[in-house]
Amino acid sequence: MTAPADPSTSPTPGGLLTVEGLSLRVRASTRRKRFALTVESDATLTLHTPAGRSTAEAEQFVRAHRDWLVSKRRERERMRPLSPVKQLVDGEVFRYLGRTYRLAVAGEEGAGGGVRLIAGRLVMGREPAAEPRAGRAALVDWYCRAGRNWTGHRLQPWAARMGVAEPELEVRDLGDRWGSYRPPRAGAGTKGVMSLGWPLFQLPMHLIDYVIAHELAHVKVSGHRADFWRLLRTALPEYEERRADLDELGRRLWMGDIR
Repeated sequence: MTAPADPSTSPTPGGLLTVEGLSLRVRASTRRKRFALTVESDATLTLHTPAGRSTAEAEQFVRAHRDWLVSKRRERERMRPLSPVKQLVDGEVFRYLGRTYRLAVAGEEGAGGGVRLIAGRLVMGREPAAEPRAGRAALVDWYCRAGRNWTGHRLQPWAARMGVAEPELEVRDLGDRWGSYRPPRAGAGTKGVMSLGWPLFQLPMHLIDYVIAHELAHVKVSGHRADFWRLLRTALPEYEERRADLDELGRRLWMGDIR
């Protein structure tokens, strides 16, 4: 049983407030007018409170929204990333286009100073394999090069299917995003730029195609209004199924962590 809150006190900013088994990090602001709640991406809970409001008021607000918090936290936990941590050793498994490839650490001459796919193995030189940051950079560079080459052959057919102009293409680190589209800027040419995140290319081809189609739809429609989804459905009727598969498989991809 929780002891009754002292109505004269306020929640401690930066501290924890526990209400009926829920622990919430407290963030106070003099600019805030109302209480608010956030379920963070790691499923932790945050209470945003106006400065000067009492602990009793804060607890009452949390109790009133307890069901929402529990439901949202379960959803966050279900979608929490399960990204593996890799080692730069012989036999470590990496994926490309949905298939499994094992790492082979060889002399620099075997990998040309970087990473290459040779005879069904990802070959890395001994020097980058001995230094996690250099090895990670070499692998990310390979995914960027291989992903851009693969997508270059898919982009035009998808753009034609969707009736949009083919944008410039880049593959790079986008953090936790799979892709983005930047429309053309005034005086900077007529093409926009579609960016794809390098981890995407670990997925099966049909899920990469979904992301390509999704970003190409933004060439014609910004945001995610109803007309955006209509356009995407026209080109890819099964887009909802693919989006669900991407949400599930995407949380299990290697995102660059090296042990």
